[in-house]
Amino acid sequence: MAYILALNPLIIGTAADKNGKLLNGAPKFLDAAGKTLNEAAIDQNKMMVLAATALIAGIMTILMGVWGRFPLGIAAGLGINSLLAYSVAPTMTWPQAMGLVVWEGVLIFLFVITGVREAIFRSVPRSLRAAISVGIGMFVAFVGLVDSGVIRAGSGTPVQLGIAGSLEGWPIAMCVIGFLLVVILQIRKVPGSMLITIVTVSVLSVIVESIAKLGPRVGDDNPTGWAQNVPKLPSASSFSWPDLSLVGKVDLVGGFLKDGHFNIATFVGVLLVVFSLMLADFFDTVGTVVAIGNQAGLNDAQGNPPHLKEILMVDSLSAVAGGLGSASSATGFVESSAGVGEGARTGLASVTTGLAFLVAMFVSPVITMIPSEAAAPMLVFVGFLMMAQVRDIDWTDIAEGVPAFLTVIFMPFAYSITVGIGAGFIVYCITKLVTGKARLVHPLLWVVSALFVVYFAQGLLLGLL
Repeated sequence: MAYILALNPLIIGTAADKNGKLLNGAPKFLDAAGKTLNEAAIDQNKMMVLAATALIAGIMTILMGVWGRFPLGIAAGLGINSLLAYSVAPTMTWPQAMGLVVWEGVLIFLFVITGVREAIFRSVPRSLRAAISVGIGMFVAFVGLVDSGVIRAGSGTPVQLGIAGSLEGWPIAMCVIGFLLVVILQIRKVPGSMLITIVTVSVLSVIVESIAKLGPRVGDDNPTGWAQNVPKLPSASSFSWPDLSLVGKVDLVGGFLKDGHFNIATFVGVLLVVFSLMLADFFDTVGTVVAIGNQAGLNDAQGNPPHLKEILMVDSLSAVAGGLGSASSATGFVESSAGVGEGARTGLASVTTGLAFLVAMFVSPVITMIPSEAAAPMLVFVGFLMMAQVRDIDWTDIAEGVPAFLTVIFMPFAYSITVGIGAGFIVYCITKLVTGKARLVHPLLWVVSALFVVYFAQGLLLGLL
């Protein structure tokens, strides 16, 4: 999960709001034309975001271990932080955007304490739960392949293998070595195989970079460079006391107003944004918890994990904490399956992960030197582990198989867990309706599917407003 400490600062730490300001309030550009980056402010902002991200992740993951008693790590969700940075913040200020995250968490919290969220969770049929697990595995594997550069945007095709169909460069070689190493160690049943692989590949990458001076891969420039972090040993001067100034920098009201005044179109539009954030957060967690519980063998005969209400309670509070901490909505991480793969079965794993996040506040330069090529093989292997749930889907029944199939393929193809779940839910209701089995669909599933229709049509609805 440590990669989020590098990625979250790169996403919300470098994006500007409608006023051209960063999260720390500094302008992103030094000139009015927007051509000269305020590099010092951006670097400072990224370190502040990293500190806030680690703090929230540490506290909430420990809470998941103590209260939820489940091996699930909590940190800023990649989908929601991208939505904030590239869709929400450009329409308002950063404090207002974080205020919407708080409200989204409050709504989910209300759903939990009233039992609505747990009821929705239990209304999902077994075939779709299995499909969610498989789809997330495909999604995670695809993320790993893209992050490492093994799969890239194609020339004339949406994607392609490596550089013009060829695997070239030391970074991709590190990824291939890492994948083969983790497979071999897993076959040999070596404890801690994933961590051993990450450390080994990171050390090799540092050695390669010190000799070859490859540098970063930026767009189409330097295609054989490192995809994200350049693996270099940190200098002593890069270590400093964490700056937590972003914590509490939230505006809970301003986002619903237009120029400080109430406007019905603005208010409804922002409600749809909150609704979008809520759905993304809500069902990402549903899919993740089911997948982790399945892999760990903790779910009951109906596919429900233990301590479900406590798990969902902590997750909803994590969204609130993420907004208050200016770290974006925090949610359960499917990468927790890597811990389960190493034997994690109780909340002690989450407590340990949470403590590691708190330590990371002080050793962030060490965390950020790990290249994505060292972490990507773990994601691909985790995808393999989660594929095992495909056996729980009845592929001979079209009414069951098609919704499951759409759930699986839309997650990687649309690059969204939420989209995959939404597509599966909607089509499941339709197939049961046309086969005369509508009564077998839980009433809550009909409601949720209707909400997903609104979610998919939000652009049209906003245009009508």
